[in-house]
Amino acid sequence: MRLLITGGAGCLSANIINALPDAEILVIDNFATGSREAVTGYDNVCLVEGSVADNALMDKTFADFAPTHVIHAAASYKNPDDWQEDISTNMAGTANVVKLCQNADVKRLVYFQTVLCYGVPRQTPIPETHPLAPITSYSITKTAAERMLPLGRTPWVSLRLASVVAPGLAIGPIPTFYKRIKENRACFCSNAERDFLDFDDFMRFMRLCLEEGAPTGIYNVSSGRGHSMRQIYDQVAEYLGHDGPKPPTVPCGADDIPVVVPDPALASSAFGWQPQVSFQAMMAKILQWYDARGVGAIFSHLKHEQANA
Repeated sequence: MRLLITGGAGCLSANIINALPDAEILVIDNFATGSREAVTGYDNVCLVEGSVADNALMDKTFADFAPTHVIHAAASYKNPDDWQEDISTNMAGTANVVKLCQNADVKRLVYFQTVLCYGVPRQTPIPETHPLAPITSYSITKTAAERMLPLGRTPWVSLRLASVVAPGLAIGPIPTFYKRIKENRACFCSNAERDFLDFDDFMRFMRLCLEEGAPTGIYNVSSGRGHSMRQIYDQVAEYLGHDGPKPPTVPCGADDIPVVVPDPALASSAFGWQPQVSFQAMMAKILQWYDARGVGAIFSHLKHEQANA
């Protein structure tokens, strides 16, 4: 397998690389949120620095590397007000990937989509048939890009991802609470509820997705179980032995969704896959990782989370 990964220096992609030591891999990343260190030191990985929206760069990269498989994980979300960058990376970049995959006769294209595509859900857990109603620049452009996938001839699968908890996770409540408690800084808990999926469960699904002849289409990839921000805080505080005052609960920001719990039933039936790692085991693994490695810069597509980072 000759695997090209866009956004390959991001946390999730870097862990995929680590889990595929026998694949020949090329990473494209502009390091807006990715880590150069995460993709160095591998004998089977080549790195191209740049944007997926750069037509000339993408043309040359596909021509030189001739990938058999592509994971399109590159996404702009760092600045919620930079709509043009979101359009450039998330939409124009995806158009490049879809066209080039078709021209290169790529066997499988895997697209990472956000479950925020559903907007405020009418039901929980959320099925893939739920109406799409994204509300932020990030989720709007990612959802528009997903609609481009069928335009090409490449067998494709779009993964509407829950919060995948992988080593080095630097987005969301888990690293935020860990870092703030360790630094004796105040915390708050929004009234949001999210689905968290352990990386090992996610990687088992990824291996199935990359198989030639595997099912195509759109799938939620999640545990199907929701956990509140308060539950996450309590788990982190207990682990760290923090017995200070409970943080206040505040309403979700205007750009946030209160409850996002996708239904993984379709993915389970199509791929014969079931999550196996418990919430408690997942939390223990990531918190132990932070103990050993620490938490660096934390990113978010939400304005209120950026303001309190």
